[in-house]
Amino acid sequence: MITLDTSVLVRALANDDPHQSKKAQAFLAGLTVESPGFVNLIVMTELVWVLQRVLKFEVNAVHQALDTLLGTPVLEIEDGESVGEALEASRRGADFPDALIEATNRLYGVTETVTFDQDAARRFGWQLLG
Repeated sequence: MITLDTSVLVRALANDDPHQSKKAQAFLAGLTVESPGFVNLIVMTELVWVLQRVLKFEVNAVHQALDTLLGTPVLEIEDGESVGEALEASRRGADFPDALIEATNRLYGVTETVTFDQDAARRFGWQLLG
């Protein structure tokens, strides 16, 4: 199994660089179920950030990109269940990274999260410091 960096996924999804996008798409097309690509949680979070903040994708386009990745049988997404939960929370207005933190925390039995982020505290019931 080979892991994919954020830049490869960005180029493949954004199709914004003729040379790199073509190479990224060809690489992804060469993956198989027997030899899949691995996408870790940090890459997923960074991908959302780059698509939204740097490339200015609309939120629905970001959601569609994540749906595509989650549904691609030649990609193995680290803790895909939590990523899926975070995606659904994001569709309901949550910040994707915060939602992924919440979903991952539940997976590991975390009972309380402390934060200075008022929106996340309100949305997820985290303990607000300050």
